[in-house]
Amino acid sequence: MTLHKAWPLVLLVVAVACGSNDREYTLQGQILSIEPDHMQANIKHEEIKGFMAAMTMPYKVRDAKEFAALKPGDLINSTLVVVSNDAYLKDVKKVGEAPLAAPAAAAPSASSGFELLKPGEAVPDAPFLDQEGRKTSLSALKGSTVVLTFIYTLCPLPTFCPLMDRQFVTIQERLKADPALSKVHLATVSFDPVTDTPPVLKKHAQQLGADLTRWTFLTGDRDDIDRFAARFGVTIARDMSDPKNITHNLRTVIIDPDGKLKKTYTGNEWTPDQILADLNGAS
Repeated sequence: MTLHKAWPLVLLVVAVACGSNDREYTLQGQILSIEPDHMQANIKHEEIKGFMAAMTMPYKVRDAKEFAALKPGDLINSTLVVVSNDAYLKDVKKVGEAPLAAPAAAAPSASSGFELLKPGEAVPDAPFLDQEGRKTSLSALKGSTVVLTFIYTLCPLPTFCPLMDRQFVTIQERLKADPALSKVHLATVSFDPVTDTPPVLKKHAQQLGADLTRWTFLTGDRDDIDRFAARFGVTIARDMSDPKNITHNLRTVIIDPDGKLKKTYTGNEWTPDQILADLNGAS
């Protein structure tokens, strides 16, 4: 995306943050859509140097006034604040506007042409490699209730993939404390097999303190993973010139012991308590 001509050039630099753990970056982009409550907007933005590549992501604000006067198509300058477990925009300023680009027909999302699974339907099997490099498949977990989510380890925003990791760490600890959930297994699937090789996933698992007898990390062929993820509504768009530049949404699911879809959680608003409550009716 080239937006430099629409506003004065601004150096994308890390600013001194108010809190000792806060990081601040300048974000320039175009508003694609705004939630009705004006607390979140989908923004197509340029590279944030030293933090993340150019991509399209939803961003939150802590004050609805930040987005109140904006509309789709507006070009903005803003400050992205990244803290340990959160990220949000502040000081959002309109600097211009431009027509919204039509969706690129040449780069469909991973879910194009696939019918979404409904609760009660059998989850299709798929070949994977686990964190040890062993060939495996989803059917290997039949007999266990599976809580499964999708991530990639280079995802920079703490409210996206890193949040899924933190939520699963919490669930893992709660599972250990509840004998009634002894047959629940966690599975994390990476949709970035170029980077997330089995050794990378094993190291990631160790950093999370994952119990690999109860939590499996999966990778594999990119096309196989994309087809598998698409059935749950995961959309994945990769930059043709940089496959590590990934725009995606979030899905987490419960699969029952018979391999059928129990429930799908959209986005990042779910809590471990919600999943644990649902597990009590699925395991």
